[in-house]
Amino acid sequence: MHPIQWRAAFELLKPITWFAPMWAFACGAVSSGASPDGRWLVIIAGIFLAGPLVCATSQAVNDWFDRHVDAVNEPQRPIPSGRLPGRSGLYIAIAWTVLSLAIAPLLGPWGFGAAAIGLVLAWAYSAPPLRLKRNGWWGNTAVAVCYEGLPWITGATVLAAGALPDSSSLTLALLYSLGAHGIMTLNDFKSVEGDRQWNIASLPVQLGVNRAARLACIVMALPQMVVIGLIYYWGQSFYALAIAVLLLAQFLLMQKLLRNPHQRAAWYNATGTSLYVLGMLIAAFALQASRTPIASPVSV
Repeated sequence: MHPIQWRAAFELLKPITWFAPMWAFACGAVSSGASPDGRWLVIIAGIFLAGPLVCATSQAVNDWFDRHVDAVNEPQRPIPSGRLPGRSGLYIAIAWTVLSLAIAPLLGPWGFGAAAIGLVLAWAYSAPPLRLKRNGWWGNTAVAVCYEGLPWITGATVLAAGALPDSSSLTLALLYSLGAHGIMTLNDFKSVEGDRQWNIASLPVQLGVNRAARLACIVMALPQMVVIGLIYYWGQSFYALAIAVLLLAQFLLMQKLLRNPHQRAAWYNATGTSLYVLGMLIAAFALQASRTPIASPVSV
């Protein structure tokens, strides 16, 4: 492969998108309350699997099956621009799928199962016959689960040496996955024109940009409100207050977003979404703290 094509292949895998599942994996690991001693190699393998492998695979798969849409929305991308000629994009997607499945067993049976589910959803999202992205409700749900819920659960399971997370951890993973559905809706704003031409019913296409933006804000905010309530109920009021402050800041940013959602969706994903994922980590630490018993006074 020519050096220019290597650079195009790296661009195809979209490193900037790897952060979300890697962060969620780390949050899950923190939430478990388990010590990482002796498990650093597995943790590193899990973070690598979540981002540079499974997430990167999803990006390659999506770009291959969306090449006709990208030719309208973003013709500078590696495949529509011709920098990755022929079926190169498809071959990279297949190779990264195989590589991900080869690395996944290092995380044990649950880690392998989570990776396999993530890969199935990645192909189902973009590839016929399912092509879940043709409907924004289903497609955004698949991506949100892969980006937040699955990595969180995998991180918690791996750090706990294979023990499944308890109901509290699973609840947080579910809530942050629900909120991520709104983030995925904002991400669709950049491709409205091509989606309309190719009959892809993203939520901005179905509902219109303004209604979709309002819905995205509601979907992002409500799960965080529930998280705040749960963390307060678990006796971690300081952490609940910290997430509430972050949510208040998001509300202020949302007001600016809603004044011009088409132009400011990417801006919000760089600002408000950063506060959202910071709240995820705080929630993970809150759950960890709730597991730590308070030392009893020493009797004399």
